[in-house]
Amino acid sequence: MTVRVRVAAVIAGELAITGDEHHYLGRVRRVRVGDAVVLVDGAGRVADAQIVAMTDGETRVRAGEPRVEAEPRPRVHALIPWIKGDRMEHCVEKLVEVGCSRVVVWPAERAVVKLTGARLADRARKLAEAAIAAARQCGRAADVEVVAVESLRDAVEAVAGAAARFVLSPTADRATPSSLATLADDVALASGPEGGLAPRELDALVAAGFAPLGLGPRVLRAETAPVVAVALIRAATGS
Repeated sequence: MTVRVRVAAVIAGELAITGDEHHYLGRVRRVRVGDAVVLVDGAGRVADAQIVAMTDGETRVRAGEPRVEAEPRPRVHALIPWIKGDRMEHCVEKLVEVGCSRVVVWPAERAVVKLTGARLADRARKLAEAAIAAARQCGRAADVEVVAVESLRDAVEAVAGAAARFVLSPTADRATPSSLATLADDVALASGPEGGLAPRELDALVAAGFAPLGLGPRVLRAETAPVVAVALIRAATGS
């Protein structure tokens, strides 16, 4: 399996890897001098490299010429509410793995979790770290941005450029490959919390151009529905 490691900047030549990434290479992946790795910078730049030396404090690699790995189109933005416990991290990780381009977390009225101020910022930072780790694990060259906003209005404004917009609803018509095959370059998906969207939230989303979209006859958990929706879009568009 290809070992990917994140660096501040992908450049050709020799460079030192320290800190958590050095620990990841030596203690987690147990690489050795002579092994091949792939360097990524989180912005889509990639380079093949070979480990040339390892000490307790750093791993030195020699990298080839960088290249750019383009992110798939359409870009898919997931508007998800706060979800209780570890399921929030699980949702973000799986969204990254199935190809979500950006995650916008918003405070749904019926969400169990309520965060503000420093707690909100700290939780958002941890989710961003989880997204970075998931991107590395699944082989993505670019990080997936995770942003936390303070209202549904802010969440809608965060995806102002998305021409195609959907709100997941268990009562809406089921999505089909043909209905998703020719989407705009930017797609926004909004989903609700454990207790579902409040009527006024659904009305606000519909008023903002979000078309109701169903995922089948079963009611999916809050952390499952957006992951399934993104996977369906990726499968339908071949991206």
